[in-house]
Amino acid sequence: MRAHALLSASSAHRWLRCPPSARLEDTFENATSVFAEEGTAAHALAEHKLRVFLGQKSQRPESDFDSADLQYYTDMYAEYAAELITAARASCKDPIVLLEQRLDYSCYVPEGFGTGDLIIVADGILDIVDLKYGKGVAVSAEDNPQMKLYALGALALFDSLYDIQVVRMSICQPRLENVSTYEITVDELTAWAEKELRPKARLAISGEGEFLPGEHCRFCRARQTCRARAEEYLSLAKHDFKPPLLLTEEEIAEVLSLADRLSLWAADVYAYATDLAIREGREWQGYKLVEGRSNRRYTSESLVAEIVTAAGYTDIYKQSLIGITDMEKLLGKQRFKELLAHLVEKPPGKPALVPLADKRLAITVKQTAEADFKEEV
Repeated sequence: MRAHALLSASSAHRWLRCPPSARLEDTFENATSVFAEEGTAAHALAEHKLRVFLGQKSQRPESDFDSADLQYYTDMYAEYAAELITAARASCKDPIVLLEQRLDYSCYVPEGFGTGDLIIVADGILDIVDLKYGKGVAVSAEDNPQMKLYALGALALFDSLYDIQVVRMSICQPRLENVSTYEITVDELTAWAEKELRPKARLAISGEGEFLPGEHCRFCRARQTCRARAEEYLSLAKHDFKPPLLLTEEEIAEVLSLADRLSLWAADVYAYATDLAIREGREWQGYKLVEGRSNRRYTSESLVAEIVTAAGYTDIYKQSLIGITDMEKLLGKQRFKELLAHLVEKPPGKPALVPLADKRLAITVKQTAEADFKEEV
């Protein structure tokens, strides 16, 4: 059994717009990140706090992300969730409150399931609450497909037991002080599921339909080498054959509207090519691996401060010890060399993929592996 659904709720905004992306993405490794791990830690702590509020046994989880910030922001979420639970108890004598509940929406989406952070079931209304610990982009609950899939899963469990008329979906993003709420009737939700969700899900599970690049590509695992995405952005190259003054206002507006996305796409492709060159020795026509640029650094700031102070210099701190460039200006290059040359190092730069015309010497995969080994030791 899959740990995560192929047509997951969290990626629904992508496969609903670009159905064949789900199967394509599944051919790539689903690697985790420090941000995902931090989010997992936040969810575990938030769940613990709500279980304590509900009078359930729970042991406080520990993680490498424990901090005052984690405590503060999960408190914000827990307080918001507790208010909703309290309100449900006041309006219904026997509401159901579920934490980290598995929700099966496979009646609409083949093999579809997910996990709801907080589900509150009461007469007349179903609350779906989701904690978003990220702080990059504010997430809206309005017409949010992830939340609607969770709602469909919860309705499958409880609609026959409770007279649910309205679904209220809430996203709490404490690090951005963002709480977004959206209400939809059960009839509207099921109509969307029949008319839009079910047909798109059938295409997606079969890897069929049209590829459609867009903002939803941002976290797609196939984004770096997706041909449809490449063709969309490469079409902008036609503008390169006209001087800017000869572009029409409409063409300039088109370029401006796509410039940021074009830059992100190019960075994705560059990162992919660089990674293969470093890890597998892949060679790209017209390019080579070189040692990237790096900055000098002190080997011991305390010894630097001790030596410079003993030499009669006092103005060596701003908020912290001044940097090497400023220290050179203060002491003069010759005096700097005499006092501190043995306490300054220039570490090897991170490998970079550059055009063959670059004057730096090419390095090999073996050299990059040796450098990584030295850093780890």
